[in-house]
Amino acid sequence: MHKNIILFILTIVMALPLNGCTVVFQKGRRVDVEKISRLKGELNELERAKKELEDRLSQEIADKEVKVEMLAKGLVITFVEEVLFDSGKAALREDSLVKLDKVSGVIQTVVPDLSIGIEGHTDNQPIKHSTWKSNWELSSARALSVLHFLADKGGVKPERLAAIGYGEYRPVASNEDKLGRQKNRRVEIVILPPVVKKTVEEVSK
Repeated sequence: MHKNIILFILTIVMALPLNGCTVVFQKGRRVDVEKISRLKGELNELERAKKELEDRLSQEIADKEVKVEMLAKGLVITFVEEVLFDSGKAALREDSLVKLDKVSGVIQTVVPDLSIGIEGHTDNQPIKHSTWKSNWELSSARALSVLHFLADKGGVKPERLAAIGYGEYRPVASNEDKLGRQKNRRVEIVILPPVVKKTVEEVSK
């Protein structure tokens, strides 16, 4: 009996991380079918959100202004810097607002209960012609500009939102050439997967 329980738990643990979800096991009663079904439904929410974003942002994706992908940290919507901001600035461009509005619409309707992280990133070029002390300040200010838009204009509850600036320290491409630096100057809106607490009996007994 205990062996069957262990095999059942291992099957769940091995399968769920592939879908970007975190599972926390605690002492208590067994995982039941109803809770597993609910977990699958939450994972399907991210898949539905991805498809909806791809539909709404199809032109922006085709123009390589934005990218939507499922990563280990969640569903990530990546905007290149030039789409949202002028060089060295943290104020959102007027023509970027309609694009962010499409994102906030999906956040509100498809994943209304999930948390949202906004990450600002820059290339490694030092700040020269602006008032920012470093790329950290610039990336943080840009992330906060997106956060305020989602909260103030998009109607996303503030308690769902968090912003962070990584500056130049999490590049996705080489900073040795212009194209690589362009890819590194970005803002990522991350729809975070749920952390689901599951209770099981201690199998050691």
